Amino acid sequence: MEEMKQATKEELIKKAQKPSEDAMRLHPFYRGKIEVIPKAHIWGMESFGVWYTPGVAAPCKDIQKNPDMVFQHTNKWNTIAVISDGTRVLGLGDIGPEAGLPVMEGKALLFKYLGGVDAFPIMLDTKDPDEFIKTVLYLQPGLGGVNLEDIAQPKCFHILDTLREKARIPIWHDDQQGTAAVTVAGLINALIIVGKKMNEVKVAMIGAGAANIAIARVMILAGVDPKKIIMVDSKGILHRDRDDIKNSDFKEKWHFCQITNEKQVKGDIPEAMKGADVVIALSKPGPDVIKKEWIADMAKDPIVFVCANPVPEIWPWEAKEAGARIVATGRSDFPNQVNNSLGFPGIFRGTLDVMARTITDEMCIAAAEELAATARDRGLHEEYLIPTMEDWEVFPREAAAVGMKAIEQGVARVKMTRDELFQMAERTIKKAREEAQLMMEKGFIAPPPGIELK
Repeated sequence: MEEMKQATKEELIKKAQKPSEDAMRLHPFYRGKIEVIPKAHIWGMESFGVWYTPGVAAPCKDIQKNPDMVFQHTNKWNTIAVISDGTRVLGLGDIGPEAGLPVMEGKALLFKYLGGVDAFPIMLDTKDPDEFIKTVLYLQPGLGGVNLEDIAQPKCFHILDTLREKARIPIWHDDQQGTAAVTVAGLINALIIVGKKMNEVKVAMIGAGAANIAIARVMILAGVDPKKIIMVDSKGILHRDRDDIKNSDFKEKWHFCQITNEKQVKGDIPEAMKGADVVIALSKPGPDVIKKEWIADMAKDPIVFVCANPVPEIWPWEAKEAGARIVATGRSDFPNQVNNSLGFPGIFRGTLDVMARTITDEMCIAAAEELAATARDRGLHEEYLIPTMEDWEVFPREAAAVGMKAIEQGVARVKMTRDELFQMAERTIKKAREEAQLMMEKGFIAPPPGIELK
């Protein structure tokens, strides 16, 4: 943390700009980040009589008799779509479906390399939530699951809730459930370090978008008392007199106006943070969105999650100077990165391996608890709350925990032991990573120009 403090503002800006500069060179070099390659052995032209006509009619008839056999005869068991309308992309806003495609391809790449999941980007040319829902339902016969991505609120809530109710396959919105799982994992371990209990802490939530709404929902399920949560949006603290919310389309936000903030505190960020044990901020890029004096007004050993990108709501060293015991951000160049990529690959791996019909909030909590346990096993301390993406064993562990919770809740189509789930996930993820490594070694994936390879 001290080294980061010594860096000049110009150095930080230059470092933050480097990935964008490399992206502008490398995206046109590769012309995409994923492609389709054969999975089945092709021993000669006669093999197509097995893989296609006439042989393929036999598995088709088998699936017709027993629809669940589609998971045995096809890649549906491991295939998902990353679906977006491009209306809220990576803090860029409504940039449209074509402009959002590079993000969805990147997500698909992470799914494959970290979770062994075959994911394909699908951009929808509609802003109508009902058309979006209808399209996803039409697509579900060929998919094992759907990752919703970068959809504007409040329609993202309606789309997720409706699809979870109507779809026969698991539907997941990473901006909501993924962020919640990883944040709760960090919170579990932060509370262990400071010696506080989940059901006793006062939590200030800065920002009331899709991410913090979902985090609040999952935190409450994990044990946080909703009466001890104070949430702030762009117009101030949420409370029962907020008629601007009551009379809007934000029914989820109005729900939290009713169940949080027991003392009906009014005001803005400083009032919400006063005496809080924890602050979770997913608002607008900083710095200076949160001020040092507001952290100084928090309870003893405050926990500060400032996760706006590319710049957190307050610089981590400033939060520490103000008295924060633990600080987490959304950036990889600071300790304690709260990164969705720690969640969705393992969660989907476990979901697909048991052929689950849905992804419940309890499955998200199981993933959070396993993420937290992995960090404790590796040596928990104030600057290592949760694993990093380098700790690849977290993904099969997460998958096993999620699969077991799905079995326990009765939403899985198959049953396995925890060891069987772990071994299956580990095998699938290792295969994906080793295939990518082999293709790079053999030159089928060209080395990136201008990048120093380790």
